[in-house]
Amino acid sequence: MIMGKRSIYIFRNGELKRKDNTLLLQTGEGKRIIPIHTVDQIHVFGELHLNRRVLELLTSYGIVLHFYNYYGYYDGTYYPRSALNSGFMVLQQARCYLDESERLYLARRFVEGALRNMERNIAYYHNRAYDLGEVRKKIREALEELEGVEGVEELMGVEGNVRKIYYQAFDTILGRRDFVFDTRTRRPPRNALNALISFGNSLLYTTALSQIYRTYLDPRIGYLHETNRRSFSLNLDVAEVFKPIIVDRVVFSLVKKQIISIRDFEQAIDCVYLNERGQKTFIKVFEEKLATTINYKNIGKVSYRKLIRLECYKLYKHFLLEELYKPFVARW
Repeated sequence: MIMGKRSIYIFRNGELKRKDNTLLLQTGEGKRIIPIHTVDQIHVFGELHLNRRVLELLTSYGIVLHFYNYYGYYDGTYYPRSALNSGFMVLQQARCYLDESERLYLARRFVEGALRNMERNIAYYHNRAYDLGEVRKKIREALEELEGVEGVEELMGVEGNVRKIYYQAFDTILGRRDFVFDTRTRRPPRNALNALISFGNSLLYTTALSQIYRTYLDPRIGYLHETNRRSFSLNLDVAEVFKPIIVDRVVFSLVKKQIISIRDFEQAIDCVYLNERGQKTFIKVFEEKLATTINYKNIGKVSYRKLIRLECYKLYKHFLLEELYKPFVARW
């Protein structure tokens, strides 16, 4: 088990029980008390048994429970009854989704945030003698075209094309023969670098979902990612803005500093995935990144985890017609 600042990661098979007014985790390694008041979210990678009494306790403390499959990729979430439910906010979110121009505005801003933060990463390495000028130029050209895009599907196409160009720059940035990009493969990832990106994206999706839970927003209504039979969409939208500056920078750090190696991966018939040691290594650096602070406007020092929640508050103000939403863009 890894304990982050406010996150619990469970890798071992076992049982989660309610003991008085706290949690007891029992695995083959023994028993461990988890003080309930210190927990924000729980990530489950092993086979975990629990009962209604545990779910009642998690609900009373507003603890979100995320489940991952055998390969370490997001499977689903126990999303407790929200104490911050707002019928009015749901109506406002639905209004913005059903109004074609409103939805397009928000979808365009999410893509803009993603592209600008990709450009920040490319600029950082280009200014350090990496030959990435052409990649940077193409991202900037795409940014100039965004306002002329007339539909969400076309917008997603622009974002997808830029991300393809952006990912090709990873080979230049990383310079590792055992971590080459080749092409983006998601379901399933076909090589180690793709496995890192997919694992990191899964963690970011659940992190964004947990932060949305702390607001009045309904995560089921997304704008770039269509609201459909998928349980949650808004967390995918918010995550787009932060993938380059959280997930991608964690990947750069892990590979360039040789914190992670090919030994941290397993090869299945049709995919490559992080083994338990690799997952723990990634999570450690990921949690350190989320805890890192930057100076933010008039607020002062804010962690990356808090930045995600602040992004949700900006959306909240947009839905209330108080202030147009603009995505967070890193300074470097």
